[in-house]
Amino acid sequence: MSAMVSLPCLMLVSLLSFASAAATGQDAAMTHVTLKSRPIVIAHRGASGYRPEHTIAAYKLAIAQGADFIEPDLVPTKDDVLVARHENEISETTDVADHPEFADRRATKTIDGTTQTGWFVEDFTLAELKTLRARERLPQLRPANAAHDGQFAIPTLAEIITLAKAHHVGIYPETKHPTYFAHIGHPTDALLVKQLQAAGWNDARAPVFIQSFEVDNLKRIHAMTGIRLIQLVAGTGAPADGATPSYAAMLTPAGLRDIAVYAYGIGPDKAQLWDGDAPTTLVADAHAAGVRVHPWTYRAENIFLRAPFRRGNDRAAHGDLSGEIAAALAQGIDGFFTDFPVVGVETRNAAKGP
Repeated sequence: MSAMVSLPCLMLVSLLSFASAAATGQDAAMTHVTLKSRPIVIAHRGASGYRPEHTIAAYKLAIAQGADFIEPDLVPTKDDVLVARHENEISETTDVADHPEFADRRATKTIDGTTQTGWFVEDFTLAELKTLRARERLPQLRPANAAHDGQFAIPTLAEIITLAKAHHVGIYPETKHPTYFAHIGHPTDALLVKQLQAAGWNDARAPVFIQSFEVDNLKRIHAMTGIRLIQLVAGTGAPADGATPSYAAMLTPAGLRDIAVYAYGIGPDKAQLWDGDAPTTLVADAHAAGVRVHPWTYRAENIFLRAPFRRGNDRAAHGDLSGEIAAALAQGIDGFFTDFPVVGVETRNAAKGP
């Protein structure tokens, strides 16, 4: 597994185009770029295997490594500005606990049925959040990332859009906890769509995917915009909005056909592609229903890899990430999320397809 690529390779990759639009009525040339049919590489929270997640530094590195899309998870501030954090509770990913002026903001909340104690984005204005600095979320696994603690601010969606446009890459935003935020008076769906429209992105030609683990908010967004939508699904449980009884029910042939009515594709947990060492029928079933498949999340550390691709017993050591991605590509996936975009790009470029 290579950690870097040569400058000529990076320059070549940066000129490559995005994935083709869906065959289900969404075929169109994408803005700024030429179509391509090969799978897309989605930089999960940026190049989060190399820099603290959801920072401009992580997004810039992902772009340099050839990612087709950069992924911001979005949560709203007290003054309704969308910012990039994996969760609205930010004690793990910022230095907020070191700021005595915010000690009284510590709170306990129940979000999607889970009780959490900490500091929450919706209790801070953007100006206040900008005084904080990012920290590595997995310092024991990624000590090199932790060396960058304190260096980077929390980026806004507007800043990420500006960066993406400057480098002609796409963005792949996730709406986090949309039902929760709507219930506390900070609905995010219309806010996101309005900001994308202001950027000139409102249809399937836009270099944008919008993703969510919930269902009803994607249906609302579908009514607002023609931007391609991705229904995220997990291996267990059900959407927090209660729109369906389980994720498993959504992945039946009938459930996939229902998803195809409002979404371009699905984003399953990568484990759902496998039954032991044998492929499941998920990719084939999704394609038969007319939806694409973008599994998550491919990471290099042994603890995250499927058993055949681990190397040694050190959970933080890197195993055969390229091999795991290649096995998924052989099933015919249409894209994938990875913390290590350079490995994803090299593996995707070397793959011959299913």
